[in-house]
Amino acid sequence: MTIFPDMDALRTACTTVPPGNSAAVASVRERQSILTKPPGSLGRLEDLVAWLAQWQNRSMPRLDRVEILVFAGNHGVVDRGVSPYPASVTAQMVANFAAGGAAINQISAVAGAVLRVIPLHLETPTRDFTLVPAMEPAEFLDAVSVGYAAVSPGIDLLCLGEMGIGNTTAAAAIAAALFGGGGQAWAGRGTGIDDAGLSRKRAAIESALQRHAAVLTDPLLIAMMFGGWELAAILGATLAARRTGIPVVLDGFVCTAAAAPLSRMTPDALAHTLLAHLSAEAGHAALAAALGLRPLLDLGMRLGEASAAALAVPLLRAAVACHTGMATFAEAAVDDRT
Repeated sequence: MTIFPDMDALRTACTTVPPGNSAAVASVRERQSILTKPPGSLGRLEDLVAWLAQWQNRSMPRLDRVEILVFAGNHGVVDRGVSPYPASVTAQMVANFAAGGAAINQISAVAGAVLRVIPLHLETPTRDFTLVPAMEPAEFLDAVSVGYAAVSPGIDLLCLGEMGIGNTTAAAAIAAALFGGGGQAWAGRGTGIDDAGLSRKRAAIESALQRHAAVLTDPLLIAMMFGGWELAAILGATLAARRTGIPVVLDGFVCTAAAAPLSRMTPDALAHTLLAHLSAEAGHAALAAALGLRPLLDLGMRLGEASAAALAVPLLRAAVACHTGMATFAEAAVDDRT
């Protein structure tokens, strides 16, 4: 499935994203001003409601249909010793998701969300990006298209996550390519690599940056050269959600890096996204700051698989419940401020 026949078509889609609904935001703010509470006393919960309204394109947001998409893929750079786990773990974890045995299965059930796991070419890792591009253009466009097509029309909220041994290396390489700083600045321990492995990880990123120096001014080519099947799919899903009026919750470091090229192409391209948490992975705080994304949670998590994105859903449900269910001063016969 190729929604985008060539890179130019994808580039056009990335740079012509629709705006949010400012009238819906104004309507939310007006209602908040007459609810039985001091102005602004629900803090960021009030901002979350306004954000949902803006990108759902309705003055009274709802969360009846929430979906979680977890994309999975393998990375050729794993052969460089950048992860303490073998690539076989990716497929094994996908099977664990299907059996209901992973953390995301439990959290998505608590959140009242539909979980869908989409593996991409698990038997065929991307190429080692220290030597050649991780993906060829047709492969990259196909992975982006898979993510784009996976977004269900009409849902109220999309949460994105990933599974892929080696993908923190790919994410760090994308961040370094987009924002500078090299492997030393962006590479972290991922799933728990030791000092020697961390050195190999940083060296792999530095080697890749030198190898692909000619493309470092093009965000889409950066995503193609340094990324992975699942990262490209996340980019596609994020883009599809923006173009179809669906707010998005990004999970952690890998998700943030996967979506980051969109922001480098169009400054407000990630305005419809909420960053679920501040990952414990090195580099995530700097990446969030570079993109202007303010994490909702900070729980020291670094699991991936959309676990933190799913945790954000109950908070969003609480925000919406307060907004839609609270009485106004007039309805409750409570005196407003004089």
